Amino acid sequence: MVGKLDVYRIFNVVSRNKSFSKAAQELYMTQSAVSQAISKLEKELEIKLFYRTSKGVILTTEGNILNEHVSSALGMIHAAEDKLLEFKSLLTGQLRIGVGDTISRYFLLPYLEEFHLAYPGIKLTILNGTTTEICDFIKTGKADIGICNLPIQEEHLEVIPCKEVQDIFVCGEKYKKLTTKPISLEYLMRMPLIFLEKKSNSRMFVENFFKEKGFQVSPVFELGSYDLVVEFTKINLGISCVTKEFSKDYLERGDLYEIPLAEKIPKRSIGICYLKSVPLSRAAEKFVERVKQVK
Repeated sequence: MVGKLDVYRIFNVVSRNKSFSKAAQELYMTQSAVSQAISKLEKELEIKLFYRTSKGVILTTEGNILNEHVSSALGMIHAAEDKLLEFKSLLTGQLRIGVGDTISRYFLLPYLEEFHLAYPGIKLTILNGTTTEICDFIKTGKADIGICNLPIQEEHLEVIPCKEVQDIFVCGEKYKKLTTKPISLEYLMRMPLIFLEKKSNSRMFVENFFKEKGFQVSPVFELGSYDLVVEFTKINLGISCVTKEFSKDYLERGDLYEIPLAEKIPKRSIGICYLKSVPLSRAAEKFVERVKQVK
């Protein structure tokens, strides 16, 4: 069937032009080659497709039936080719991104806006979850890419760090006296601490740092959202661990105050991840290119 596709194209052009010579001109072929192609098709199908007249050719009843189906089939092929061209040029398509609330709000939003303005035909689907859930979204095919707190250990995923961030401790007005000089980790552990829930990857990173230093984190509050952590801190319910880059506005306005530590927490990264075994779509490739250039 694949080998006959060119012959069916020739048949369709002859049918439309009702002339071998005009079809030959349109196809940039010799009239003899067009005639031979039609004769070959008639022989293979064992059906006469055209009546030859002095004024050109006329489809037979059988030829009309075949032409209806061939025209429909070629139309579908052309539509598919047009659709592929749209995908290639990012005029249409879908991009599914797994990301957490905090990274989405404080990091990803400008890049989503920029991408949507550049490629309005691409449907963006945002799947919310923890780092573990986002990795599962990708592995089960629900998301094309994920934007996560690193580190993550998943052998099936390609991981690209794209932005360094610094975890810090902050307080409200009540504990502002702690900001005058660096405090020890031991002293910090005696303070009322506010953390994200244990399932948070950023929480686990900081907690592991303290474990390596010989301290066990015992928060007085474990909260499910970054915004709640900030709000609890602002009303002086304790001292919280936040991401400095995500808290700049609060720090600049004086809603929060950074507490310097005698031993600084190491920086970590936010990164992009996707399946190693599955090629990224054109839309996903473009989005990854934009985000991974972030400094």
